[in-house]
Amino acid sequence: MSFQPLNPRPFLQARVGTEVFIRLKWGQTEYKGTLESIDSYMNLLLRDTQEFMDGKPTGSLGLVMIRCNNVLYMGSADAIEITDMGLK
Repeated sequence: MSFQPLNPRPFLQARVGTEVFIRLKWGQTEYKGTLESIDSYMNLLLRDTQEFMDGKPTGSLGLVMIRCNNVLYMGSADAIEITDMGLK
């Protein structure tokens, strides 16, 4: 089995306008929202953002900018099933 490197820019560009789920490196913070745009440094701008701490919703934040170096992982929100939060 050989490792095939993946360029993250096309992955991010393909998800602009879709709902995404982002986990931060620090603590147990997660965000769910619509990916509005990315910049040349791969910073993320989310709209209609919801914040989750330790798997529990803490509220709606609206428009949020997340620096790229704070992201642990990101995926399509519809592909992630989190039963603790009632998301599917």
